[in-house]
Amino acid sequence: MSTPDSTQARAAIITGADSGIGRATAVRLAADGFDIGITYHTDKEGAEATAGEVREHGRRAAVAHMDLTRLPSAAEVIEELTTALGRVDVLVNNAGTGTATPYLDLDHATVQEVLDVDLVGPFLCGQRAARRMIAQGGGGRIVNVTSVHEHQPRVGAAPYCAAKGGLGVLTQVMALELAQHGITVNAVAPGEIATPMTGQEDRDVTRVERPGVPLRRPGDAREVAAVIAFLAGSESSYVTGASWAVDGGMLRMGPMAGSHLDNDSWRRA
Repeated sequence: MSTPDSTQARAAIITGADSGIGRATAVRLAADGFDIGITYHTDKEGAEATAGEVREHGRRAAVAHMDLTRLPSAAEVIEELTTALGRVDVLVNNAGTGTATPYLDLDHATVQEVLDVDLVGPFLCGQRAARRMIAQGGGGRIVNVTSVHEHQPRVGAAPYCAAKGGLGVLTQVMALELAQHGITVNAVAPGEIATPMTGQEDRDVTRVERPGVPLRRPGDAREVAAVIAFLAGSESSYVTGASWAVDGGMLRMGPMAGSHLDNDSWRRA
């Protein structure tokens, strides 16, 4: 991945960068020399706080509202941010939503919302970014933030698991088709991370006990951002179509986890 004009800084767009993994990624990529495009859904104040941290690293920040339930028009925000920053070298599809509803109780509107935000939105945003990367030359990087539930199911999360599983396979198709343009596409699959989505924002993860996770704790958003930063950088130039679990070894438990359960609590969302 190269920049045709050496005076033009590289630019990365991170969706859902108002908090959690998105904010940590924006700040990390700014530290790595990227100008940053930030999208948010409801937390404008959070997005502006992220922009402030980006600017503290001496990089430019552009903020835009994005509602991925309003497709396909929402994906136009990628174009707006690319224009504001002058180019796009990296897209991180991080915005997401979910539900804790039993399969038999789900309604169509809820299923559609989760699929739009977690799967169709990244599909369309990826198209927009890839087209601009191809037009400007020099290749690019797309990172889709999935979940350990790209690989393993969870009770009460049927549309979320369907969307994340679909995004994982979509990542592989994108990698195959975009390779000829010098664009790599990878997925990052977080486990339990201390973010607003898990009700643990700003917690000291070293003080939280998780016996069922080999590393015995949740992850920190900055640990996920570090993997995304690798995939966004020049040292990952021969890495594409892969899914990178950042889960403290959770997925490796497999039957080990099931064989040690002593009650039926797992049956409830």
